[in-house]
Amino acid sequence: MVTWSTACPDWKDRIRGRRSLIPFDPLFPDVAEAKMALFTSLRLMDVTGQPTIGEACDRWLLDFVASIFGAYDPDTGQQLVREFLLLISKKNTKSTLAAGIMVTELALGWRGEDENLILAPTKEVADNSFKPAAAMIRADEELSALLHIQDHIKLITQRATKATLKVVAADSSTVSGKKASRVLVDELWLFGKSPKAPAMLKEATGGQVSRPEGYTLFLTTQSDEPPQGVFKSKLAEYRKIRDGDVVAPHKLPVLYEFPDEMLKAGEHLKPSNFYVTNPNIGRSVSQDWLEEQFAEAQLGDMADRQVFYAKHLNVQIGVGLLHDAWAGAPHWAKATAPKTLWDGSLAQFIELVEVAVAGIDGGGLDDLLGLNLLGRLKIDPRIWLSWSHAWAQLDVWERRKDIVSALDGFISDGDLTKCEDPTADITGVCDVLEQVLKAGLFPDKHAIGLDPMGVAALIDELVARGFTQEQLNAVAQGFRLNGAIIGSERKLKDGTLLHADQPLMVWCVGNAKAEQRGNAVVITKQIAGKAKIDPLVAMFNSVMLMTRNPESAGGIDDFISQFKRAS
Repeated sequence: MVTWSTACPDWKDRIRGRRSLIPFDPLFPDVAEAKMALFTSLRLMDVTGQPTIGEACDRWLLDFVASIFGAYDPDTGQQLVREFLLLISKKNTKSTLAAGIMVTELALGWRGEDENLILAPTKEVADNSFKPAAAMIRADEELSALLHIQDHIKLITQRATKATLKVVAADSSTVSGKKASRVLVDELWLFGKSPKAPAMLKEATGGQVSRPEGYTLFLTTQSDEPPQGVFKSKLAEYRKIRDGDVVAPHKLPVLYEFPDEMLKAGEHLKPSNFYVTNPNIGRSVSQDWLEEQFAEAQLGDMADRQVFYAKHLNVQIGVGLLHDAWAGAPHWAKATAPKTLWDGSLAQFIELVEVAVAGIDGGGLDDLLGLNLLGRLKIDPRIWLSWSHAWAQLDVWERRKDIVSALDGFISDGDLTKCEDPTADITGVCDVLEQVLKAGLFPDKHAIGLDPMGVAALIDELVARGFTQEQLNAVAQGFRLNGAIIGSERKLKDGTLLHADQPLMVWCVGNAKAEQRGNAVVITKQIAGKAKIDPLVAMFNSVMLMTRNPESAGGIDDFISQFKRAS
């Protein structure tokens, strides 16, 4: 029985040493050798001298392809490794790889009337895969006789078996009813921006249930925005498999990215380290060209650098890397509360703090209603804990389709609630605040800070739940929040403002744009409408109240505790 592991726990040493990231040899060497003979003979017609793949590509690529071909068991007809993810920088022959693999499988496939599919997010990306595939075939007399090309519909047919290779730009109609054995998904990061992508990919790969020789291959560069949707979930899953935290021998991660230690030390910015995410350097991509592009990006603003880092160095975009980012953003990640202190839950927040205040912001039909709780830690009052949640009306899913994928992810994370009822957001906010009130953590005055615009219904509900008018405080917005903005930056940097590790807040902080207005800093959205920051502004509202150094008023829970002690 064949045994193997797709984990690569020593990947950091391997990637620094320019060694293969494939942790096992081909499971069935004879199968790999037979298919690799054809794959390596395919010619690259758009490369000077028209070399074969075997001549033009580095060892890393050949090892990766051999692991795919060599995972097929000829005795049982099963593909033992059935899903692959290759994360690699641009210009490292990704589209050529896609074309060569699928042409090889089509030419050597045995199943009659079989379907093979290259799924691209756009027509342009689809062309990038189809054109080199067609060129490879036309450059070889035997392949030209075996495979019939129909350029206008991006279809290649194997004349003997009638099997097909179809290259399509993705939408639900193009993949509906497909029974493809092999599916190659190009530029997965772009699929992450589509809320329909998970259903589309499930439809495209559904035919593999009855085709045990089939597999799915995901190819992608890093996203030029914080990862979201299906790309975010796949990347997280495959990192865990690579690190050995999840055992999944049927899935192989090959992720060319910098180790965290190198990123934190800024070593990814040294041209001598560009090879880490560019394994084909010196072949399809040159060191000189990368250095020229890097120098140009450095002359531009952060947005220009962001694109270079993401696409050519595979640096995942997060907070603090966007143009005109808020000064507190670079310190956000390291200000995450240790799990040994706080698990990030609301229940434990209530147990850990001696006093709490709340901030609320947003609430328009195409906006988020953001809530933030800020509490002073009992064991060290210098430290503030921050917990956030948001609510969104159904209108947001209709009006802001470009962020639907991100919002759905925050729902899965537990950070966002989708309001099926028009008043669900007000009810949800008040339910949370009532828990804190009953715990006796709010002060008698200035307990809840609100944007004074459009909060009448919320105030009515809070008063009905037992809050006093003195506890509700209108917090002036705009430049008047400057003190909270500057104060938050300092406390994040010195480690006295700790937050729950919430993807929603990472997104909001990354969306925040700092603008200088006179002597004050104003936080606005990076992109109007698309980029939401309401929970972050809610945190600033909380900070404004916490700087008053409040004392808790006590409440029902405190009264019960005192009664028990007296008894």
